[in-house]
Amino acid sequence: MKTHANIAIFVPHQGCPHTCTFCDQRAISGRQKAPTPQEVTNILDRALEQMGEKSCCAEIAFFGGSFTAIDAAYRRGLLRAVQPYRPHFRGIRLSTRPDAVSGEILAELKEFGVTAIELGAQSMDDRVLSLAQRGHTAADVERASRLIREAGFSLGLQMMTGLPGDAPEGSLETARRLTALQPDTMRIYPALTLEGTELARLYREGRYQPPTLEETVELCARLLLYFQERNIPVIRLGLHQEAKLQERLVAGPYHPALRELCEGKILLDAALEQLARRQAAPGSVTLYVAPGSQSKMAGQNRRNLKRLEALGYRCSIRTDALLKPLQLRVEC
Repeated sequence: MKTHANIAIFVPHQGCPHTCTFCDQRAISGRQKAPTPQEVTNILDRALEQMGEKSCCAEIAFFGGSFTAIDAAYRRGLLRAVQPYRPHFRGIRLSTRPDAVSGEILAELKEFGVTAIELGAQSMDDRVLSLAQRGHTAADVERASRLIREAGFSLGLQMMTGLPGDAPEGSLETARRLTALQPDTMRIYPALTLEGTELARLYREGRYQPPTLEETVELCARLLLYFQERNIPVIRLGLHQEAKLQERLVAGPYHPALRELCEGKILLDAALEQLARRQAAPGSVTLYVAPGSQSKMAGQNRRNLKRLEALGYRCSIRTDALLKPLQLRVEC
């Protein structure tokens, strides 16, 4: 699988008419000042210098706010700034709200060479969306997704787990409904409780209890496997590790290597399932995984191997080039 690379340009809390219960864009984006077109030029100049020919595999990406809802003149200024760099990169990606998409805006984005649009869907349960103060409905997600696909853009969808009023089965239903919209990519973000947000107030008042890290790994492993089985790449699972984010973290299932934990969980469950199906007696076992997946199979601090050892299985890990990521074969 090719690595998804972005030259991220953050436009923090710009254009969004709502303040969601979980939202603190300054902590997430790591900056408070919106970039100028000249700053965008500087970012892309540095990226080209550092990446060289590899830039052709990366996308210019506007993240952090609701790009299609920001001031039109400012938006066009940012898009004009990237035009000289389009031949050097794979495309232009942006994120926005489902209720900030229209045929007119999509036509403008097409003229400027935008290739991929991500929607912050978060949930497909209208009650959860209302509790999160999102300001849009599941129907808005469906409408915007249809318009984006019909206009010829790559569609990315983002979902969030652990929101107030949600539950694991609710997140799985959200995944099913988002899959029906035929996204090209997915992102999964467990909700975090950040200082200065409504969620932090609810948490301190005892009105919101975030899922534990263990519960989140269990759910997100299921979601990751669900999307993979349907050939939908999950290009991000969890927020990037960032000092300012961690400084403002009040509660929630944050882990800097959340995806690795989830992938390790998937492989461990597969090993346990195959051993049980074969009724394998305790003893030496060889676990075959895809190249590059050995550490995931072992688990952080060898937690997976220790779990298997506690059941009596002495495991060695080998690779098999015919296996896909997260696939496993057991030989006893």
